[in-house]
Amino acid sequence: MNVLKVWLANIVELWHSIKDSNLHWQANNQEQVAQLRHARVLAEKALEAELKKRSVQLEHEIILLRTQNDAELAMYKTKCNQDVKDYKQYLEALDQLKRSIQNSYTHLPEAVAFTIHHHAKFLLNKMWEAEDFEEKMQYEIRLIKFMTTVHEDARSYLEGATSEKFPENTLSLIQER
Repeated sequence: MNVLKVWLANIVELWHSIKDSNLHWQANNQEQVAQLRHARVLAEKALEAELKKRSVQLEHEIILLRTQNDAELAMYKTKCNQDVKDYKQYLEALDQLKRSIQNSYTHLPEAVAFTIHHHAKFLLNKMWEAEDFEEKMQYEIRLIKFMTTVHEDARSYLEGATSEKFPENTLSLIQER
């Protein structure tokens, strides 16, 4: 039992020694621990302030981007609406072209008038669907040339300047395709 008392006394002494060591360390480093705690609190507050500031900046940037996107979308919608309006006007001009051919060449088979109209519509669609600006311009020039030729053929026939029963120049342009 004596051994047990000694052993127990050693454990209690070790416990007190560790406790004293810990107290001594805390007393020696109390100021440094307080500074570290204070620095941590300041860092947390600075981080919180930075996060709030960054959040406000991001919110502002999001609002700007939304405004910019809304403006671009509105411009794109306006452009699309104008494109649709322009396309409808082209189609109306092509229908008028077909009527002009039919009125000028009353003896012309309806299939020929439809072929001329169809070719003009084909050129219009190719022009409209072209991705490249130069390609678009080439189709537009071909369409203008074609429509001008149709009108010239019709005018020449009505004025009696030609004895051809068909719009030969127009049909030759179709054959070039």
